[in-house]
Amino acid sequence: MTTPKTTETNEKPIARLPARETWRALYGHFRPHRGRVALGAFFALLGTVTALLQPLAARELVERLGDDESIAGIIVGLTALVVLGTAIEALGGYIMARSAESVVLAARRGLIGRLLRLRLTEMERTQPGDLMSRVTSDTTLLRAVTTQAIVSAATGIVGFVATMVMLALMDLVLLAVTFGVLVVIGGAVGLIMPRISKATQRAQEAVAEISTRLERAFGAFRTVKASGAEERETEIVARAAEEAWRQGVRTAKWESVAWSSVGLAVQVSFLAVLGIGGARVASGAISIGTLVAFLLFLFYLMDPVNKLVEAATQYQEGSAAIARIVEAERLETEEPAGTPAPAGTGSPAAGGASVTFENVTFRYREELPPVHHGVSFEVPGPGMTAFVGPSGAGKTTVFGLIERFYETTGGRILVDGRDIRDWPLAELRASIGYVEQDSPVLSGTLRENLVFAAPDATDEQIRDVVGRARLEALVERLPDGLDTLVGHRGSQISGGERQRVAIARALLRRPRLLLLDEATSQLDAVNELALRDVVTEVSREVTVLVVAHRLSTVTLADRIVVMDAGRVRAVGTHDELVAADPLYGELAATQFLTATA
Repeated sequence: MTTPKTTETNEKPIARLPARETWRALYGHFRPHRGRVALGAFFALLGTVTALLQPLAARELVERLGDDESIAGIIVGLTALVVLGTAIEALGGYIMARSAESVVLAARRGLIGRLLRLRLTEMERTQPGDLMSRVTSDTTLLRAVTTQAIVSAATGIVGFVATMVMLALMDLVLLAVTFGVLVVIGGAVGLIMPRISKATQRAQEAVAEISTRLERAFGAFRTVKASGAEERETEIVARAAEEAWRQGVRTAKWESVAWSSVGLAVQVSFLAVLGIGGARVASGAISIGTLVAFLLFLFYLMDPVNKLVEAATQYQEGSAAIARIVEAERLETEEPAGTPAPAGTGSPAAGGASVTFENVTFRYREELPPVHHGVSFEVPGPGMTAFVGPSGAGKTTVFGLIERFYETTGGRILVDGRDIRDWPLAELRASIGYVEQDSPVLSGTLRENLVFAAPDATDEQIRDVVGRARLEALVERLPDGLDTLVGHRGSQISGGERQRVAIARALLRRPRLLLLDEATSQLDAVNELALRDVVTEVSREVTVLVVAHRLSTVTLADRIVVMDAGRVRAVGTHDELVAADPLYGELAATQFLTATA
């Protein structure tokens, strides 16, 4: 088997997107929910209006107190404004929170659907833990930036401008004092924002590294334990967690400085206005009611300023997440699968499919050496064809190319005389049953694993395939039969049982082309013999291609393709190849016989 070597791509920092691309991506997530966001923004603005009326009512209250007039109506009106404003803000907050969750849901659905359609070459270049982090933690940041940040910015701007207008109408001198303080401290906040952005980006990368390291350890959990490597792996993951902590603390530090600057700006403005305003009241330039209203507006100014700072902070955090999400969205995917072909599309009644390789060349990546050097052979259907050869000859790669997990770099592959690139991908794969070398079993029940490739299979079909794959004893032994959970990666069943489950899953698909990659390597002699008989029976109506290292399997094949160093060196029957091909003769005398010993 020849497989590409993976490289860790999450070591390099994620390139930051230009502002225009960031806004375009943000709008793409925001656009489907703009109606609800607009409604939430409307309520937020309405809450802003009610809040702006409160200082005016307070000024009227102070002036009526000075004139000994009735204040009952003002008290009732002011109370109504406070209650109404609170209710409106609560309703607007709920609408915004619901819209934000909808944005996250849509982003996750889209990203999950795209990642599951990635080309195998892209998946082998990218750490799965890093991709999982983009679906989970990165999309979470969209919650704030695509809804709350937009509304916070809009209401903050409206509130800020409206408050400044009201302050200007009251007293231009005090407005100048307030504006001067805000400009100075606002400039300092502007210098802090890029630091928040940088720290947030590094924090997201560190969180992704935690997922990557954990996925690595969990993926080889038994090996970790057998090697006594728990402490070492713990230290590796802990280092990634510490880096995330450091970057999180750095983000918190700069955000704290930004928020403290806002508070400082309002407090300094308040003290300056109180001192200068008191002098203007003493000189008769303004009334005490105007000063009180001005100070109330000044306190209210903290809310829109806070919203603007919050929006800027959320944008800096969200833009780092957007860059990672966009990078994932740019990974190369397979063609859209369209409507999956129903189970049984490749019914045995339709006959076995023919397979032809015409001068096929292939390499996994440009920087890697070629795996296939002009591979050519022809397999008529039905019947059994075995592929043999030393490790690294390119046997398993043949199956990957037929399934179009990879695209050839030269030559072509025909199935039923038709170039596989002309087949709709769903239709091609619906005609193929594939049993991988490690026979993966998914977390879930035994039944779910059996019908994974044929979800519409009937109970009768399931019983038939359970019998053919010699799984009756397993089903009887499990406490809930077919509905028993098999554990993570099939940890509750043996390796041989996992292989039989994988074979049953492929048979239940009723393919026209069955690919078996060392599918009986973990079976005992009795079960291997039984399944060999099943495969022989299936091969009468289905084309079976098998990579095998056991002589007992190879001798049953109608034809044998001998591969070496990415080339086909001979094709024939067992007897023909023993007499004509030295490599096959050597394999038959050593490797095959040893495997059956």
